[in-house]
Amino acid sequence: MAWPLIRILPREFHFDFVRLAPFAAILSAILILLSGASFFTKGMNFGIDFVGGTVIEVRTPGAAPIGVLRSSATAAGAHDAQVQSLGGANGAMIRFRPTEGQSAVAATESVKQALTKAVPGIEFKQVQTVGAKVSGELMQGGFLALGVAMLLMLAYIWFRFQLQFGMGAVVAVLHDVLLTLGLLSFMQLEFSMTSIAALLTVIGYSMNEKVITFDRLRENLRKYKTTPLGEVINRSENERLSRTLITGTTAILALSGALFLGGPVLFPLVFTMVFGIIIGTYSSIYVALPIILLWGVKRGDDEATPLKPATVRP
Repeated sequence: MAWPLIRILPREFHFDFVRLAPFAAILSAILILLSGASFFTKGMNFGIDFVGGTVIEVRTPGAAPIGVLRSSATAAGAHDAQVQSLGGANGAMIRFRPTEGQSAVAATESVKQALTKAVPGIEFKQVQTVGAKVSGELMQGGFLALGVAMLLMLAYIWFRFQLQFGMGAVVAVLHDVLLTLGLLSFMQLEFSMTSIAALLTVIGYSMNEKVITFDRLRENLRKYKTTPLGEVINRSENERLSRTLITGTTAILALSGALFLGGPVLFPLVFTMVFGIIIGTYSSIYVALPIILLWGVKRGDDEATPLKPATVRP
C-alpha cells in the first residue's frame, strides 16, 4: 500500500519559482538581519561544553522538586543554576558555574551538600565538570569543524559541477547555518556540542538537497541548451518538487517523536535538525538557484531539445 502523500502529490508541478525569487531574497535578508540582531541583543545560550561549569544528574525518592533543587543550588553558591527534568518524574539535571574565585570542585561539593540537606535520599548519578580552557577548545574545534565541512563541500560541488554551482551551494548552506543559529539565539535554546552535531547534520542534508537540485538542472541544461536559464530552472524544480516534499516530510515525521516526546534534553538537538530540513529545502530553491541564475552557467555541448511551453502559476 503506497503512502497516501505519494498518491496525492502530482508527478510534476507548474510553479513559477523564478518570479518569486526577488521576494524570497528580501525575506532571507530580513531574517538574516533579525538573526544578527538576536546575536547582539540576546547572544547564544552556550551550554556547559562551551562556557565551562558542572552538570549533576540526580534521582530523588519521589517526584523531583525542581524549584527546591534550583533554590538549594543557588543558595550554595551556584552561579546561573539551571534545573530540568531528566529520565522520568524523579530524575533531574542541575547545570551551574562556580562563582568568581571559587574552584569547580569546591562549588560542586557545596552544591551536593546543599542538595542532600534539602532532599533527603537524593542520589547523585553522574557529575561532570568542564573547565574554562577545555570549553574554549571545544568551541574552537566545533566551529572549525563547521568551516572545514563547508569548504570541503564547496570543493566537491566545484569538482562535480561548476564553480558557480559551488558558490551557490556554499552561500545557501551559510544562509541555513546563520538562520538556524539565529533561531536558537532568539529562543535561547542551549547551544552545546550536540548542537554542533545537529548543525553538521543540517549542513549534510542541505548539501544533499543542493546536489540533487543541481543534478536535475544540469540534465535539463544539456537537453534545453537554447532555452532561457530561468525557464530551465522552473522546469527542473517542478520536476523534482514531489520528491523533495516526500523526502522532507518523511524526515520530519521520523524526528517528530523525539521532538515532542524526547524531553528538554533532546529538544534543542531535534528542533535544530527539523528546522534545518525546512530551511535547507527553501534555500535550495531560493538561495542556491538564484545565484546560478544571476551568474549564468556554461551550457552542455549535447544536441538541444526545444522546451515545450508550460503553464506556470505562482
